[in-house]
Amino acid sequence: MCVTGMVVLGSSVSISRSILDYPILTGQAIRYAVAAAILVVVLRPLAVRPTRAEFGRLLLLAATGMAGFNVCLLAALRHADPAMVGTIVGAAPLGIAVAGPLLRRSRPAPGLVAASAVVVAGAALVHGGGHADLVGLLGALGAFVGEVCFSLLAASVLPRLGAANVTTWACLLSVPMLLVPAVPLGELGRMRLPSAPEAATLAYLSIVLTVLVFLLWYGGIARLGVEKAGLFVGLLPVTTLLTASIQDGVLPSPPQVAGVLVVALALAAGLAATGAVGQDRGERRGTNSAPPVTARQPSAGDTNPTPPVAAGQSSAGTEPVG
Repeated sequence: MCVTGMVVLGSSVSISRSILDYPILTGQAIRYAVAAAILVVVLRPLAVRPTRAEFGRLLLLAATGMAGFNVCLLAALRHADPAMVGTIVGAAPLGIAVAGPLLRRSRPAPGLVAASAVVVAGAALVHGGGHADLVGLLGALGAFVGEVCFSLLAASVLPRLGAANVTTWACLLSVPMLLVPAVPLGELGRMRLPSAPEAATLAYLSIVLTVLVFLLWYGGIARLGVEKAGLFVGLLPVTTLLTASIQDGVLPSPPQVAGVLVVALALAAGLAATGAVGQDRGERRGTNSAPPVTARQPSAGDTNPTPPVAAGQSSAGTEPVG
């Protein structure tokens, strides 16, 4: 799930060059509105309502990991080549591996941090730096922060809401965040029908990238944990390179091929060192999961029976234990 998600996301970095002439905020608002409509009609995920704390995190997720990320990404692509943008955003595994434990007030796992650092080094080899002006550099850094927040903020609400709910709420909240600033910036006055390539790109971003990839990525985080899943962000510059090479008709250089191998080895080493894949398989077999907590049978006259508590949740059912 994580591999597929990052392969599609990496390809979208280069494909997004097709909509650079379309109003950025309005185009992204259309994208998220279409994705939310598809999710609501097909999956009907809004039965579980977020708590006030969860809603606040969803707002931050929409502002940083979705609306903010895409605005920064498109702005960066106007002032930098995909190589530079992919190299900076490809450092997200290191940011997730360090920031995730710190937010829980625990120490980062040395093995994950080391593997993430190697992934970042491989990503730098893949793209070889590239070129960018100051605006492009700032946009790429903003996209990097958005990519880290996209995973960390979602991980805190996934246990109760699930991937479909988180994706749908975040898409719905992103639409007004993008349309409100579009008014003073004059984008609504420049609205026009997208060209055929622009329409195809927006449809791809709405259906494939937003609906499919978001569900896959958040499902992978729920199984592996955010730090382990974050390693796979290292695949983003690899797939960006391959997509740009196909679009531009340019073969990758030997250092870029070496960077791909470094990223692959670092991913394998990081997952093997933490036992991520084996642990996930064991949990699905029931070998590593805690026994379920059964409900207490109510006695006669008991007006407030205790409901069953799912493994890994508190009795309130709103936050994961530990």
